[in-house]
Amino acid sequence: MELKSVGVIGAGQMGNGIAHVFAASGFDVQLYDISPEAVDAAIAKISGNMDRQIAKGKLAETDKANALARITRAPDLATVGSCDLIIEAATEVEKIKHQIFADLAPHLGPDTILTSNTSSISITRLAAATDRPEKFMGLHFMNPVPVMQLVELIRGIATDEPTYKALARVVERLGKTSTSAEDFPAFIVNRILMPMINEAVYTLYEGVGTVQSIDTSLRLGANHPMGPLALADFIGLDTCLAIMNVLHEGLADTKYRPCPLLVKYVEAGWLGRKTKRGFYDYRGDEPVPTR
Repeated sequence: MELKSVGVIGAGQMGNGIAHVFAASGFDVQLYDISPEAVDAAIAKISGNMDRQIAKGKLAETDKANALARITRAPDLATVGSCDLIIEAATEVEKIKHQIFADLAPHLGPDTILTSNTSSISITRLAAATDRPEKFMGLHFMNPVPVMQLVELIRGIATDEPTYKALARVVERLGKTSTSAEDFPAFIVNRILMPMINEAVYTLYEGVGTVQSIDTSLRLGANHPMGPLALADFIGLDTCLAIMNVLHEGLADTKYRPCPLLVKYVEAGWLGRKTKRGFYDYRGDEPVPTR
């Protein structure tokens, strides 16, 4: 089956990036969010990001116009259900994801492939609650989607081979590279990345270093393009905490215990760039460490 139309559920940071790369690669995209304003903001964000690509010589003006024309504001989940491939990119809460797939069920075609962009939740468990576990997979894009080259492909226990091969071809068409990950908590990237970020927060919590010294040390001492605390702010501290909780609960190992300081920042609503405050304060001209 050739996949031509894609439904993206969730128009936030990940959803708008996913819609961007699919539209730019020639797919027809139905973009849905429970908030119509979020869809409008996402399309504006996509347009701005494409302008940056044009400025860097990576995209032509006509290609931008054609790509934006392929993105349609889906009025409801019934419209999304008509697509060949559906990518759920809603918030990282399992109950919400189950409800989305339940609401989609009556509107799906017999061959529609369902995927989740979850960064940590069990694909097998999500798939088991649908009517097509054999046509369900994890399709985990990295943030920011238009820039990052990797997509993790995660099979649930029931995922069939044609579904896996179809999605591997989709990733290739997007001009990205896929890796295959087993369905264990947080898969590959976040299984390695999030404990590193959590350890950086512990290093701050215990007073070993300041925000600035920790980030500078990893940038210059380990050649990381971004310090771990700045990266946590970029990802979203709520997302970091959610993934650490999945690791801690799923693997039952104390080494994955979320740092109490990370919990405290999330309780304060200081979630990083999206709320203008996290380990850095983004309300001024330059980010300023908050600790």
